[in-house]
Amino acid sequence: MASRLPSPISSSPGRSRLWFVVPLLVIFVFLLYLAEITHSELLSNLTTLPVEMIVGAILVEEYIARNEQQRRIRQLMFIKSFIFRTDLRDLYIANFAALEEPAITMSMIRRADLQRLRQMRKSAETIRYQSPEAIEGVILEYIHAYSVFYGFMEWAMANDFDRIFDEMIFVLHFIQDIKLFKERNPDQLFAQHAQADPQLMEKLMRLLGTGVEKFLDYAIELKIKQPTTFDDLLADYEAYAKEERSTERRDKVFFRSNRSLFGALMRDN
Repeated sequence: MASRLPSPISSSPGRSRLWFVVPLLVIFVFLLYLAEITHSELLSNLTTLPVEMIVGAILVEEYIARNEQQRRIRQLMFIKSFIFRTDLRDLYIANFAALEEPAITMSMIRRADLQRLRQMRKSAETIRYQSPEAIEGVILEYIHAYSVFYGFMEWAMANDFDRIFDEMIFVLHFIQDIKLFKERNPDQLFAQHAQADPQLMEKLMRLLGTGVEKFLDYAIELKIKQPTTFDDLLADYEAYAKEERSTERRDKVFFRSNRSLFGALMRDN
């Protein structure tokens, strides 16, 4: 995997161009002054040189930054393809299975056209779950997926995806709150505990609802850009949702896969 390319000016936009631009502007003003007092055609022609260097450096920096951004977007697509199909599969299957409204299955998503997928995404802005017990099953999947979200947070931080970083921080903090509650109250449902606290319940529904929305967003993205991958992914989800899986099997697959992916990506950045 390619390493990040340094900018010819600086990798920090704030102080980015000061050390480069300011001296050239001083030279420009100085040459302009000399050209005025000497009426030299040579000096007059030279006054454009600092400006051309500034413009050229900015264009090169933007070109490199654009290529770097495209590389990171491709890498993000690869990460999503991997974790959606492996480490987060149980989570998304559990989340959609627990929904009461809207009732959306993996089979429905797989067979939907683009317009229908967008309708599903719109309807997912307001969701309702079947029961506290159904919600608890999804919560447990988030706990199992903690290290995936942690690895994603590290990748987002290293690659300047601020929005993803902020989202992962919220998810990780909330999962940690859930884990602490479960440690102190092993026989209680966190979902029932949240129902007694409107603010906590709002955060819980934000966590679960965002998961539904993110999956549908990704499905729409694949439907448009990679229809074959879309069908493969949903066929896999559809089949996997029907299987009886033990916790031991799930945890074994989970811990074996996500560590190696994010470890490799962080080494390459």
